[in-house]
Amino acid sequence: MDAHNGVMSTMRELDEAALAMPGTERQLDQGRPEYRVDGKLFCFHRGQRADVVDPVTGVRLDDVLMFRAVDQGMKEMWLADERAIFFTTDHFNGHNAVLLRIRDLGVVTSDELQDLVSDAWLTRASKKNARAWLEANFLANS
Repeated sequence: MDAHNGVMSTMRELDEAALAMPGTERQLDQGRPEYRVDGKLFCFHRGQRADVVDPVTGVRLDDVLMFRAVDQGMKEMWLADERAIFFTTDHFNGHNAVLLRIRDLGVVTSDELQDLVSDAWLTRASKKNARAWLEANFLANS
């Protein structure tokens, strides 16, 4: 997938991006992927929860992804996206995390997906792992 030609993201690419981050472990919870680093959850496919329902049918949605956000400012940036694909719920008030429906991955670019995943990973990685990754990916390129 080439982010420069506007190709959009899929669950397979989410899996690839998450597993490309050092020390990431993928687990399945009732068939839904969860991604952890240093034993800490940074991204996962949520099960059906009462806080996210279809506005027409009232059925609990089963296609919601959660990504940790670096801070409230980053959370607000994603929530302000003009496409209105990122959202939150009362459950996440005060938590640095955003939600995204799997069906909306199709409008997320590869670069955006990488940003979501790497930022989420950085919030949970040990300082040593985070510093090494940042040095390898940003400081070496500057």
